[in-house]
Amino acid sequence: MHTTAERIAVSLINTFCEVGTADLISQYAFPLSSAVVNDMLGCPAQIGQRVASGMAAVFEGIEAQQGMQMFSEAIVELIALKRAQPGDDITTRMLNHPAELDDMEMVHQMANLYGGGIEPQQNLIINTLLLILTDDRFAGGVLGGGLATRDALDEVLFNDPPFANHCPSYPRQPSLIDGVWLPAHQPVIISMAGCNNDPAVNIGEYKGNRSHLAWGAGPHACPARSVAYLIAQDAIDQLLDALPDIKLAVPDDQLTWRPGPFHRSLTSLPVVFPKSPPLMNVVTGQT
Repeated sequence: MHTTAERIAVSLINTFCEVGTADLISQYAFPLSSAVVNDMLGCPAQIGQRVASGMAAVFEGIEAQQGMQMFSEAIVELIALKRAQPGDDITTRMLNHPAELDDMEMVHQMANLYGGGIEPQQNLIINTLLLILTDDRFAGGVLGGGLATRDALDEVLFNDPPFANHCPSYPRQPSLIDGVWLPAHQPVIISMAGCNNDPAVNIGEYKGNRSHLAWGAGPHACPARSVAYLIAQDAIDQLLDALPDIKLAVPDDQLTWRPGPFHRSLTSLPVVFPKSPPLMNVVTGQT
């Protein structure tokens, strides 16, 4: 994963490092997150782009039905491709699993993988970069070596998690929670942001503190947290190593957030930096 994340990060940085400006969402975090997931699932870029666009529409709650249709059609196309041309990837392994999933079951499983692998990964990278670029504790510490990128990631997972609300649960019987009756068999959406920012548990100490609920909890907690940490940290470190003088292009109070009930995501993160020559990709040996 280190090799994959580095290769993709360097190739993306090289597309804008000589320009001196960039939008870190559209030009970096989104294509990086998409490309990493596509690489793991063996998905060609042209199919993966439709998958990502469909999932984004679902998360925003705007034209969600059309977004799910776009996503499903793209996944069905990927499944047909992998049945005809198996590869060394997760999609092929799922198709060859003894459970013998049919196409609809595969679509549902792939929705989980893509839904958890692109949108929240992008948001984790961007929200952490926003913290690093706007908070002197991190802007000086991370770039100067005093604080690790992991500390910035954990603070974001506490205060600004990429999934603000998610983890739907269905009570088996009517349940009384803090004076409110929750009906049986009706979905309850958990607010990880609300839980993490409860003054009773958030004491403002984040270094080495990973007691947040950004990954969920219990048997349905995110199984890929170590992979997500690795990808986000590699993406951030590669960018800051390549462009150490990077700064926001606008005041942070002019940044805007996307609508939607689930995600915590900026519409864009414009930055400026001194123009730099392309990086050498240590994986391919090319710029």
